[in-house]
Amino acid sequence: MATRTLNEPAERLLNRELSLLDFHARVLELAGDASVPLLERVLFCSIFSSNVDEFFQVRVAGLLGQAEAGLTVRSPDGLTPQQALARIRERVLELTAQQSRLWKRELRAALAAEGIVVGGIEDCGEQELEQLERHFERDIYPVLTPLAVGPGQPFPYISGLSLSLAVFVADPETGEERFARVKIPEGLPRFHEINGRGLYVPLEQIIAHFLPTLFPGVTIVERAAFRVTRDADFEVSDDAADLLEAVETQLQKRRFGDVVRLEVSTSASAEMVERLTRGLDADDTQIYRIESPLDLADLAELHLLPRPELKHEPWLPVVPPRLEGAQSHMPRIFDEIKRSDLAVHQPYESFRASFEVFAQAAIRDPDVIAMKTAVYRTSDDSVLVGSLIQCAQDGKQSVCLVELKARFDERRNIEWSRALEQAGVHVAYGFPDLKIHAKMTLIVRRERGSLRLYAHIATGNYHAATARLYEDFGLFTADEDITADVADLFNYITGFGRPRRFRKLLVAPFTLRSGLVEEIRGVAAAAEAGETARIRLKVNHLVDPGIVEELYAASRAGASVDVIARTTCALRPGVEGLSENIRVRSIVGRFLEHSRIYAFEAGERSAVYMGSADLMTRNLDHRIEVLAPVESARIRHEAGAILDSALADNTNAWELSSDGTWARVSQGDSEKRRSHQETMMRRVRARAKRRERDRRGA
Repeated sequence: MATRTLNEPAERLLNRELSLLDFHARVLELAGDASVPLLERVLFCSIFSSNVDEFFQVRVAGLLGQAEAGLTVRSPDGLTPQQALARIRERVLELTAQQSRLWKRELRAALAAEGIVVGGIEDCGEQELEQLERHFERDIYPVLTPLAVGPGQPFPYISGLSLSLAVFVADPETGEERFARVKIPEGLPRFHEINGRGLYVPLEQIIAHFLPTLFPGVTIVERAAFRVTRDADFEVSDDAADLLEAVETQLQKRRFGDVVRLEVSTSASAEMVERLTRGLDADDTQIYRIESPLDLADLAELHLLPRPELKHEPWLPVVPPRLEGAQSHMPRIFDEIKRSDLAVHQPYESFRASFEVFAQAAIRDPDVIAMKTAVYRTSDDSVLVGSLIQCAQDGKQSVCLVELKARFDERRNIEWSRALEQAGVHVAYGFPDLKIHAKMTLIVRRERGSLRLYAHIATGNYHAATARLYEDFGLFTADEDITADVADLFNYITGFGRPRRFRKLLVAPFTLRSGLVEEIRGVAAAAEAGETARIRLKVNHLVDPGIVEELYAASRAGASVDVIARTTCALRPGVEGLSENIRVRSIVGRFLEHSRIYAFEAGERSAVYMGSADLMTRNLDHRIEVLAPVESARIRHEAGAILDSALADNTNAWELSSDGTWARVSQGDSEKRRSHQETMMRRVRARAKRRERDRRGA
């Protein structure tokens, strides 16, 4: 029986989609945590809705496509697409019901107690209704377009993720009844404050109240809110001749993707639901009845209210001590990097005071002759694009690899790429079959008659906004082997040919998988020899079956394995004879844990890597990814401290058990409260204070 258990796919691996839903459940759990500031709880409730939207747009859409094609291929954990969809539906119904209860019973009441009342038309006084009517006529009515269905009027196209009102109207003279749809305008605030007194009425309730204005002379029989989610995933053909054109074509198709979910208010009648189902060509398994207001992602609007006492204290990233002098004299950053490798831990340390100084130094330093970077996602307020453009205008070689297929940022990246090309930047789009997910920038500088290369390799995107919210790690180095590897990789992507070898970097799809497997097996061999044997991994996802099996083998050999997987984990820890030496945890807090750190201890040898790659098959085999070795003893120590802190968290950590369930870690009776993210904030503050004392003492 034990042998059978170890060989059954479902006993060895957890389902990826269900694991992802478990992550969304952890986010929702924080929305229900009374120890979290109220408006932050509201924000977590909003994030949960956004996460589930994307889950349906991509993961559920893919499974539906497989099921509709009649495919019976099983996922690595043994489920068919049909079985996975059934279990997903059951779990989503459970979670959305939990969210509805949380909103209606806890969050609304807590907000009301703080003077933020999310109510309805019935909460308005007579004078306020008159003001609201004037507001409706002036600011809302002109942008509304009722679309009725009847002879010569087919069922309207419903765009994905748009909120709508479904309406049955009847002619009192003829008795004729028709269905109509009114789209809730997306350009208007979702929550309208009434008379400045802290009462907020959802936009759809305002429109529903004044529907007779849109349908004069007829009777409103029924009105109900609904929302459609469509397939938003797409693939570009491997043989696409023009990648830019192919991505633009697919973006047009995304708008008309198949329906994957129909959310309907519980107030809707069976007749209304049937009419929507028929008009949208959906089926019963795609219908989700929602008790709370639909699209609670818009609760993020409430988080913007100027109520600082209901939010986390704002965090101001600290300038890395070694870069303080570079703020006023940017070329000094090259001297610091040349002196020794430099690591920056965001958002605790400043992105603007580190990477953006690096990018701006490429402009201001006359000795810089070239700048190359890879853009997966960026933002309007990042200096990166401006630096590339200015370098090109100054006659410096300027190269940008733009990943056009970065999901949901395709349109923005197309716009960036065109702006860069028009400014004279050399723009490359990579390959149809390989996403460029590596985060790297190379600066070439003339020094003493020769060229010196400086590289930045990161775990996160060059995105100024997310750099304030995402936890990431960035490595600056002038190591000749690493910078040469980065230069070779840029030339491979922009040119034609295959790299013969990489000196130090682990690069997917070439050496990353084999390099990680070699490290894991080295630790397993050390365990078998009775030596120190430990693996610590901090990733977003651990779902690749091959890597999971290697970790199982290391565990059986006696190695200690600690995994910090923020989002998904297919590995089943703590199974006797398989993974009893493996522990898995997840940290969810005010910052999104996003860095990838790999640490291996085998006897007297230790190795640490950091970079862009997660432990997913797509990252290891179907993307351009980079992991860089951390060779500085000081930075390795810092990476170890980050891992130790994450593994000691008893506040915002969850642990995965052998049965596939996650449980939040709680403090023991005599145990001190430990929050990994708060620990990191205290560390950088203390470091900055020591630096300030030393400066004053000098």
